[in-house]
Amino acid sequence: MSSSRFDHRKYKSFQPIDIKDRTWPDKVISEAPRWCSVDLRDGNQALIEPMSVAQKKKMFELLVEVGFKEIEVGFPAASQPDFDFVRSLIEEGKIPEDVTIQVLTQARPELIRRTFESLKGARRAILHLYNSTSIVQREKVFKTDKAGIVDIAVTGAKEVVNCAAQQAETEWIFQYSPESFTGTEIDFAVEVCDAVNAVWQPTPENPVIINLPATVEMATPNVYADQIELFGRLIKNRDSVIISLHTHNDRSCAVGAAELAVMAGAQRVEGTLLGNGERTGNMDIVIMAMNLYSQGIDPELDLHDMDRIVSVVRECTQIDVHPRQAWSGDLVFTAFSGSHQDAIKKCLDIYEEGTPWEIAYLPIDPRDIGRTYQDVIRVNSQSGKGGVAYVLANKFGFELPRWLQIEFSRVVQKSTEDSGGEIHPDEIWDLFNNHYLNNEKMLSLENFTIEKQEGRETFKAHIDYFGKDIAISGEGDGVLGAFVEGLKSAINLDFEIMEYGEHALGQGADAEAVTYIQIRCEGRRYSGVAISKDIIASSLNAFMGAASQMLSEQQVAA
Repeated sequence: MSSSRFDHRKYKSFQPIDIKDRTWPDKVISEAPRWCSVDLRDGNQALIEPMSVAQKKKMFELLVEVGFKEIEVGFPAASQPDFDFVRSLIEEGKIPEDVTIQVLTQARPELIRRTFESLKGARRAILHLYNSTSIVQREKVFKTDKAGIVDIAVTGAKEVVNCAAQQAETEWIFQYSPESFTGTEIDFAVEVCDAVNAVWQPTPENPVIINLPATVEMATPNVYADQIELFGRLIKNRDSVIISLHTHNDRSCAVGAAELAVMAGAQRVEGTLLGNGERTGNMDIVIMAMNLYSQGIDPELDLHDMDRIVSVVRECTQIDVHPRQAWSGDLVFTAFSGSHQDAIKKCLDIYEEGTPWEIAYLPIDPRDIGRTYQDVIRVNSQSGKGGVAYVLANKFGFELPRWLQIEFSRVVQKSTEDSGGEIHPDEIWDLFNNHYLNNEKMLSLENFTIEKQEGRETFKAHIDYFGKDIAISGEGDGVLGAFVEGLKSAINLDFEIMEYGEHALGQGADAEAVTYIQIRCEGRRYSGVAISKDIIASSLNAFMGAASQMLSEQQVAA
């Protein structure tokens, strides 16, 4: 059933940029851009409940800890709380020597003057000036022509110079944004920025920042990259201009657009931690920085404690992080798929510290950002043997042989299918313990003696067989073989040992041994597991566990 309201014909496709010899597709990002966090301005304006002063201070401290050297702290002419917060940072000496605060203002003289007033006494500051330049803004909002837009920008730029001259104790950096750049003709965006720069007179030693925002993301990332490359070619005095980006996420491509635009010549990127912002959000700096990190590039931001970053941002914004959000979500390193779990386990088993990280399905080592391997693999009904084996190995020390992985994974899968949800490591252990170690034994060993003559073992014992005391005696090449031969004779069963494995459960002289045994009888296979400080006892008990499974099944069938 269709709706007359859902009609794609009322939308126009975005026209491509006429640039035939684009170079950005051949470029590779080899170093981090200059980062600027706009969490405290753009991110704060996007909140249903703007941050309190305490939350703003906590966010500012986090941004400094993470390593941001440029932080947009507010729109001081727009509200008294923003003005007061900027003043508190300056008056209380909260701004580190190597951090530059940035404030935003529209290109209106009275707002510019109010903004400079908020910055009195600042050691260094970025004055960010903007006005809208797009076709739709000119024609439908401001109802003016291109000349009128240029005049707004130039008038604002002149006021910035006048105000800065009156506060010469501050080191000023000027920044201009042709807002809605993506909806502005490139030649006109260049015209406006050249007019602003004619007032500001930047030099290579004292450049201006020209910020080219995708205020609304209107096309695919390659189109934005074309816009940035073409703008960079046309702007005058390119060596005196830092091209900056501010991408929004309307098409869910803000990170991709920023990455391609850096390849196209941009030197600076604005965004927020975890992507908070208007509509679908701003460019997520954590994602872009971690993308660089995963390619062996220093992001120049310290994201080692991802859980703390997420916690502080959530506390300050009251916005949850999706569990699958790239790099920062709770489940981003978690595999439920059985084949993925198996591949991860096999790679981790042979990984050596200090060697290049090459682990299937894990682009980085989770430990680098404060996560643990225990978080990597979790188990539900979609999981296979790899995930179950990983949990038992890494949390409980049991290195299950492949045949037992396959068998026990079926036990776990049945449990998860019955419950319909995830099964936690302790619940997996309980299943394993009940199924193999503490299962009901139809057969138990009361006492035994071993004699060795001419390379052969003679095993004599008394066993409890369904409550009956039975004496057995057998010979073999080893203790287990002699026991099996004696048991076969005593209870008249035809079975054979198919699989055997053992390993130490821990380290040191007091470490226990764990033994895994699989036997076959009449085409059916049965498994046993046992733990003991004595390897012989461990082997015998594991065998009796497998034999008990077999006998129990036969008893039910009878």
